[in-house]
Amino acid sequence: MRIVDRPSPNHNERPGGRAPDMLVLHYTGMQSAAGALDRLCDPAAQVSAHYTVDEDGTVYAHVPEERRAWHAGVAYWQGETDVNGRSVGIEIVNPGHEFGYRPFPAMQMTAVAALSGAIVSRYGIRPLGVVGHSDVAPERKTDPGELFDWRMLAAAGVGYWPGAGAVRERIEAADAADLQALGRNLGRIGYRWPDAPDKSKAEEQARTAVVAAFQRHFRPASVTGAADPETAALAAVVAAAA
Repeated sequence: MRIVDRPSPNHNERPGGRAPDMLVLHYTGMQSAAGALDRLCDPAAQVSAHYTVDEDGTVYAHVPEERRAWHAGVAYWQGETDVNGRSVGIEIVNPGHEFGYRPFPAMQMTAVAALSGAIVSRYGIRPLGVVGHSDVAPERKTDPGELFDWRMLAAAGVGYWPGAGAVRERIEAADAADLQALGRNLGRIGYRWPDAPDKSKAEEQARTAVVAAFQRHFRPASVTGAADPETAALAAVVAAAA
């Protein structure tokens, strides 16, 4: 893994000097790697990440891990809204859904796994503390998206991927109780679930966005936003690991 220094001025102190307990993965969502690197290092942009991983596996280091980089924006995970303050952020070069979303090359994923593994080991980050930008900001973001190989990353010891046997058994035994518990289980995993009895269009859209974010991470083959029995069973399995 080749690491190149490309410092960004866009960072500040972590609150209380806390150590990170989350890792947030993004795609750059820009037309070129050069454009993304320029933006992450532009003081006028007011955005940054700790690292960027290019498609050839080159890693660019922008912000020291002990500092708070500005990558997550308005976000939420496991009851906390200052996701930047508690996380390390990695940008992964990919044009994203706007500019021609495509699979992540093997060399890039290998570098992401190596870099992420070192970070997770360094700070003792728990598996469900490894998330995508869409997990912490489901109404705003879709990255790193349904083509990102979360299963491979979990096999490398980074993050969580449910065992196929456990999921199959839960799906086969799925009943109305799992559907009723879906929101509670998504909340246990870390998502902000709007649990007020508000039936407004905004609340329904928020729930759909959370379900889609969960599917994008854990059921990428079918991202519908619908609270179906398979999604409910899968959420129950993942919540049990929380």
